[in-house]
Amino acid sequence: MLKHRGFPGRLPGTDFQFTIRRANPKGATPLTRRERYRDRKPADRRADAFFLAALWEHFGDRPFERGNLDAGRLGWLFGREVIAAEDPFDPESYDALLVIDEAAARATFPEVFGE
Repeated sequence: MLKHRGFPGRLPGTDFQFTIRRANPKGATPLTRRERYRDRKPADRRADAFFLAALWEHFGDRPFERGNLDAGRLGWLFGREVIAAEDPFDPESYDALLVIDEAAARATFPEVFGE
C-alpha cells in the first residue's frame, strides 16, 4: 500500500480521518459511492471540501493511486468529483487509480478552486 507522504491525516481539530495507517490484511475496504443528502451537517461538508482541496493540491489533474486514502472519506466524493482512472477498475485494491473530475469538482466545490 502506497503511503501518500505529506497528505493531511485528518481535518484539523476534528476526527474526520483522511488516511489510514496500515493496510488491512484481509484487503482494502471497497470504494463505494456514498449518497450526499441536502441535510448533511456543515462540518461534513467542510470535511469534503478540505479533503478535495488536499487531493487537488497533492495530485492536481493527474491520476493517483488510492494507497492509504480512507475509503469512507473517498466514498463521499467517489463517482462524482473523484472517478476511476482505469478500466477495469478494482474498488477493493489499494493500487486502484483514481482521478479528480475537475469540471464536477469545480461545480460542486467552487470555494476549493477560488471561484
